[in-house]
Amino acid sequence: MISELKVPTMAEFFATGTVPEVLFWVGCAGSFDDRAKKITKAFVKILNKANVSFAVLGTEESCTGDPAKRAGNEFLFQMQAVTNIEVLNAYEIKKIVTACPHCFNTIKNEYPGLGGNYEVVHHTQFLKQLLTEGRISMEGGTFKGKRITFHDPCYLGRANGVYEAPRDLIRKLDAELVEMKSCKQRGLCCGAGGAQMFKEPEKGDKDVNIERTEQALEIKPDIIAAGCPFCNTMMTDGVKNKEKEDSIAVMDIAELIATAEDL
Repeated sequence: MISELKVPTMAEFFATGTVPEVLFWVGCAGSFDDRAKKITKAFVKILNKANVSFAVLGTEESCTGDPAKRAGNEFLFQMQAVTNIEVLNAYEIKKIVTACPHCFNTIKNEYPGLGGNYEVVHHTQFLKQLLTEGRISMEGGTFKGKRITFHDPCYLGRANGVYEAPRDLIRKLDAELVEMKSCKQRGLCCGAGGAQMFKEPEKGDKDVNIERTEQALEIKPDIIAAGCPFCNTMMTDGVKNKEKEDSIAVMDIAELIATAEDL
């Protein structure tokens, strides 16, 4: 018997006059992309296990406007942003967690200028907090001794300086954390940022995600860990391009924890 995922909406909390500890901002990828939906489910399973009081906006959530802004359509970005801010402020949201660094960066750094001021954390930071507070425990399980490398998402790492939370979580899995030659401040983009996710790459010698995948393969990992649905897609495509999908998995940090805990 598969237990049902409990995913309450803000509207349900509002109807009872209560406020959740945190709003989970799912994002476009986590809502619509079949691969990214698995990351969303894994994170929700962990939230339920840790008894975190959380809610999603559901149909009231719209795109943060990151792709529009990066593609140069500031007008569309502001329309999308203001619509979201009105919804968030109406619910008096204080704290937001998201598994997408693009949503994280936009809500954290660009919404305040339009009247949206919230505490925004990436899901790896939130998971680290739950671990520190003893609300979740982690054993390596299936990942004990596995070689895992972490690909730094641009908008988590270089844009916001979050490097250690995902790595601390990988170490807690009793895994061997191996670093690519371009990591942390020198991390290499997966090739999907700046709205590139939604178009074909420009002509060149090599796609960025292939270059990045080659850097990962150099250190012979069992798993490439990601903290972004776009990065996950690009690294998965890279691994398939190298015909290594049978031997190397691409997994989000939330999936690693949910799998290790057999949730």
